Amino acid sequence: MKEVTKDILKNIYKPRPKDSKKYDFGLLIVIGGSEFYSGSPALAALAAFRSGVDMVRIIAPKRAADIIASFSPNLAAYPLKGDWLEKEHLSTLLSMTESAKLVSQGKTAVVIGGGMGRSEETQEAILEYLDKVSVPVVIDADAIHALGKKPEIISGKPFLITPHTYEFFVLTGKEIYQLPEKEKIELVKTEAARLQTTILLKGPTDIISDGKEVALNKTGSPLMTVGGMGDTLAGISGALMARGITPFEAGQAAAYINGLAGEISGKKLGESVMATDLIEAISEVIK
Repeated sequence: MKEVTKDILKNIYKPRPKDSKKYDFGLLIVIGGSEFYSGSPALAALAAFRSGVDMVRIIAPKRAADIIASFSPNLAAYPLKGDWLEKEHLSTLLSMTESAKLVSQGKTAVVIGGGMGRSEETQEAILEYLDKVSVPVVIDADAIHALGKKPEIISGKPFLITPHTYEFFVLTGKEIYQLPEKEKIELVKTEAARLQTTILLKGPTDIISDGKEVALNKTGSPLMTVGGMGDTLAGISGALMARGITPFEAGQAAAYINGLAGEISGKKLGESVMATDLIEAISEVIK
């Protein structure tokens, strides 16, 4: 077991070669949003850009996609017909994922879950996508609730799951909130091994395990309970995985970056801090 330090960033943020071209440092797909929720995919995408990914493509139901596209000229949002993700969208999601994989020569990852809702059809569509997709994926928020119904489908895939304590219960059936840290660590490691995946349990101390090793991240701030700061973590994780970083290392680095950016922005703004402020502080962490 080890504690994550800034040293982990040295292995990721090296000087770029002069002949670097677009997509060498990743193409991230963010799948999320619904009729009522549009902020989550946008926050994940903006955090990913600040973390150095070359390009982000957002796929969302039409109303959410239209709103997201208006947030920033940096954001490209593809609209899906309807108000929610449905099974009829699966072929589009899979073809766009494969297209991204082709154009980026494999430097592609996906973030899925934020703001998608928990209707039965949406949850089933998420599960089918996760079962068929062939690139690294960060599974967050509503996608964790879907995965809790059939977690065996991700076994052995290069995925990173980013639950808070309740989502960990949804995923595993294990109550973890009031346990001592030592017991939490053992449970995260055990469940990651059982599911053959990587888990990043969010908390005052983030616990990251691939079922074999465990890392603890202690950056962060009590002010980071504000909405959206889990979305930024997912976006940073996806950006790193799109660069080719393993889920275990990406989870550690993302937790460190997100936590320290939260500390920096929290010191400046106190109770007024928002997820967009954290995003602006990412550059101070990785420069």
